[in-house]
Amino acid sequence: MKLAPDFLFNQGNLQDFVDCRRRFWLRYIRKLAWPAIPSEPVLENEQQVQLGALFHRLAHQYWLGLPANRLQAIAEEAQIGEWWLHFNTIAKLKDQHGLVLYPEINLSTKLDSASLVGKFDLLAIATDGQATLYDWKTSRKRPPSQWLHQRVQTRLYPFLLVHAGSYLSQVGSLLPEQVSMAYWFVAFPDRPEWIPYNQAQFQADESYLRELVETIRTFDDADFHQTIDENKCAYCIYRSLCERGVKAGQLAELEDTDLASDGFGFSIDFDQISEILF
Repeated sequence: MKLAPDFLFNQGNLQDFVDCRRRFWLRYIRKLAWPAIPSEPVLENEQQVQLGALFHRLAHQYWLGLPANRLQAIAEEAQIGEWWLHFNTIAKLKDQHGLVLYPEINLSTKLDSASLVGKFDLLAIATDGQATLYDWKTSRKRPPSQWLHQRVQTRLYPFLLVHAGSYLSQVGSLLPEQVSMAYWFVAFPDRPEWIPYNQAQFQADESYLRELVETIRTFDDADFHQTIDENKCAYCIYRSLCERGVKAGQLAELEDTDLASDGFGFSIDFDQISEILF
């Protein structure tokens, strides 16, 4: 079995392949639904997903012009009022002269014959062409910088903007040195992760993404092996199918271990789920 010719590669499915090739195969090639919960406790897991989705929705509505006090009331009613108060530090971007804001914008490009796509929470471009990609993160713990820099999203999004976003700039083509990315955490508003970009990184990302996509497209079914790190399996919905356990991992343990200073393991991407729901 092979991927459909019109398959869209995004940060979510590419990260799935990096984390576990078998998981990618089961989800995107076999398109197999498997009813295992990703983590315990179930209600807490679901609530985290729903709150993340709500925050993304409120942020989008703010950039579209809905009254801030009305959005604040909705946030307080949903018990994420503190998140929304923290958001005020980012909301000031709306008042900066000469800054053009593009909320919830989708970009796509072709890399050889493969389609790469991405959805940015917020893109801010200044009159001099300086561009910043903002991504909202609603995790309860701040991931370490090294972990963030290794994520597919960190490599794909700036590449996409340089490769396909020049039409958004008032000065024409966007150079890699004009682009930066910021992960902004609702629980840690004073500790964003700023990631600058440059030509060398752009070229490295192009090679990385091309190789990643080509590997996926040329693999046969037998090549999609399971991850050797069985700790990741506790939070995967396919764990029982792969005979890697039945019981779901604990949400608290996931945050304590997989987001540790030396952790690069699989994690539940609540923000990715929120984007899908939104």
